[in-house]
Amino acid sequence: MSEELILKEEKNSAVILRLNRVKAMNSFNFDLLYALRDELFDLQFKNDLRCLIITGAGEKAFCAGADLKERATLSQDEVKKFILTIRGVLSDVHDFPKPVIAAVNGVALGGGTELALASDIRVLSENATMGLTEARLAIIPGGGGTQRLPRIVGVAKAKEMIFTGKRVGADEALSIGLANKICKSEELIDTCMEYAAMINETGPIAVEQAKYAINKGLETDLATGLAIESNAYRITIPTEDRVEGLKAFQEKRKPVYKGK
Repeated sequence: MSEELILKEEKNSAVILRLNRVKAMNSFNFDLLYALRDELFDLQFKNDLRCLIITGAGEKAFCAGADLKERATLSQDEVKKFILTIRGVLSDVHDFPKPVIAAVNGVALGGGTELALASDIRVLSENATMGLTEARLAIIPGGGGTQRLPRIVGVAKAKEMIFTGKRVGADEALSIGLANKICKSEELIDTCMEYAAMINETGPIAVEQAKYAINKGLETDLATGLAIESNAYRITIPTEDRVEGLKAFQEKRKPVYKGK
């Protein structure tokens, strides 16, 4: 393959992954999904990683969703395989043990919005556009959009967006809770790195367990969620980092966490 489908950059405690199908608006085809899946699998074993940032190469698109040119060539069975593949990859993003930040640098439609939804934090450039537009093609979101969007923006707003296939700009995305922050395009990665730097100051095991407790707790009732939180808390108690945090507080210095 002449062109790398995923561009990877390591920066301080973070890794930046750039979807690199610029001419196709970074849309998902099978090869890009497989490349992203493989990167996610390998990165979960990178012990010094504290934060993962996913963005699109180029200036126009984060990810324009499924590659409709490829889709037109697929049989019904191949379409089913594609949907299962994208759902699996986006579940890998959602379940990634470290915080995932979506740096939405332009168009993010369909699967692109679903990729952002599967991330933990969404930072949008001022020119970003998001939307689950599948109903306009007589299908529905198949990468988790019908489940993750209402959990983030509420049921009524999610139904409005999905039923109409409407697109929202950065300002509206921020107002409905779809975006955590918006910024100028040229400041997008730096803004995400600011989040990564703040995450880097916290306890690695604590953040991993907090993400687990939040994600799993949202899938169940309050009592079960509290039990999940309790079990996650217990994992942090015997760690060296917990002792270091208390010691650093007493000594009025910044803690040095090791993820142990």
